[in-house]
Amino acid sequence: MSSSLSLEDMQRAGFPMGGEPIVALDLADTLAAETEPGNGDLLASPERNATWWSLELPRLPNSVAPDLVPTRRLRSAIRDLLEAHLDDREPAPASLEEVNAVAAAVPTSPRLEAHEDWEAHTRWHGEHGGNIALAAIARETIELFADPARLARLRRCANPDCTMLFLATNRRRQWCAGNVCGNRVRVARHYQRTHEQHRTHDQHRNPEQQAG
Repeated sequence: MSSSLSLEDMQRAGFPMGGEPIVALDLADTLAAETEPGNGDLLASPERNATWWSLELPRLPNSVAPDLVPTRRLRSAIRDLLEAHLDDREPAPASLEEVNAVAAAVPTSPRLEAHEDWEAHTRWHGEHGGNIALAAIARETIELFADPARLARLRRCANPDCTMLFLATNRRRQWCAGNVCGNRVRVARHYQRTHEQHRTHDQHRNPEQQAG
């Protein structure tokens, strides 16, 4: 497995967000309120689903790309769990069941290998059904919720029009992506300040006209 996927890699492929520490968050972020109306689902077709998985699979145990329907089903469950935590509410029981069932569909076992030093690996048993990639993502979700310190770093983008989620690596991070929401908010603030300055300047120049 490789963890070298970056935000830039995802954006070049047309996904505004990605490269988070766990693939489960990248999957949840394929529902994006920041996109144009009607295009909030970034996995809107089998082709987009295949593209997304081609980027993410190197980060997961050896597996084939899951079909769109089970991918979306797990995504909905994970998204509900994450949003429920941020909103301080109980998730839907069906969401918990989905994550647990997908994780359980592919059992694992430890495997010892002898190289220059002894190495312990995890073997994923997908020969009897289930999809290894989905199971690994479901397990990531379980491990996140079982780690209070890490779960405390879960954030929602500070842009009120955005629903992207991320794990903050430092306290200063506010945006899902600085070159997306960060830039948009900075531009909007600059426009607002400039507009206010111009309006104040006009009021001082034309007090009688403003009064009338």
